[in-house]
This record gives sequence, C-alpha cells and structure tokens, in this order.
Amino acid sequence: MKSLLATILLCSITLFASANNNVLTGKPGIIHEPVLAQVLHSYYDIKNALVNGDAAVASVKAADMVKALGDVDMKGLSEADRTAYTPLQEKLSFDAHHISESKDITHQREHFSSLSNNIYKLAKATKLAVEPVYQAYCPMKKMYWLSSEAEIKNPYYGKAMLTCGKVTDTIQ
Repeated sequence: MKSLLATILLCSITLFASANNNVLTGKPGIIHEPVLAQVLHSYYDIKNALVNGDAAVASVKAADMVKALGDVDMKGLSEADRTAYTPLQEKLSFDAHHISESKDITHQREHFSSLSNNIYKLAKATKLAVEPVYQAYCPMKKMYWLSSEAEIKNPYYGKAMLTCGKVTDTIQ
C-alpha cells in the first residue's frame, strides 16, 4: 500500500513539474512564450547595455537582435501578428543593424530611439511577452523606451541620469 501511494505521489510530482517546466510547448492549458518574444528579449538586452553605458555590449546585443528578427518563424505567427510584424521587421532590423555596427554610444542611442518607437508599435499590435511591457519616457531627450520593469533605468543617459523618466504606458 505504501509503495502504491509513493508511486502515485511520485507520478503526480513528475507530471506537475513537467507541466510547469514546459512553457514553450504551446500545448493547451500551458502558458507559452509568444513567437516574437526573443525579439523583445534582444531589445531589452540592448537597452540594458545602454543603461550601463557599454557600447561594445550594445553592439553585440544588437547583432543578436538582427539574428532574432531574421529567425522569426512567420508560419508560427497568427495572421494579425504577421500583418503587424511584416512592415516593422525591416525598420527594426535597420536600427538594430546600425547599433551593431557602431561603437559610438551617442550614435547607438539615436538609433535606439527609433528602434524603441517601432518595437512599441509591435508590442501594441501583438503579444510580445507574457509579462507586462512598460513604456518609459525621458523628458530631457524627449524619447521613449520599453522595459520589463516599472523601475526607471534610463538608456539615453545611463548612470548620469539613471532614474530620469516616467512610465507612460503598460502593455499587458
């Protein structure tokens, strides 16, 4: 009897753990990450590098974003997501490519502004993330950016004015 209870308990734990760890399967009843999530994650990596004032890392992360944009499985997108993504793909790739080619943080931040505006359009039109996406605004530069957290970490000024800005929109 103890053996049967132990087996049932073990099977239940295994099944529960498997369901919780299998977030990318898309199986019914299991939360899965959206197809375009890697694009957003790459964007966040660029933003974090700019917050830290690290042009070299921003360049590498922007190259990762160019790759993520090229790797998007168009067949995996819904028709509405494909319609929203297609006209923005080239614009996103253009800015990410320019950031990847530059080691000048001022130039990177200029392209990051355009990149941010276009990724915001994509975030408003599609589901980029399971978690909320925060749009923040820098009143000194009059530029926006997206973040995975509500806490302000300004990519346009970095450590010089790290907390300058405010959240203007939350996309859920």
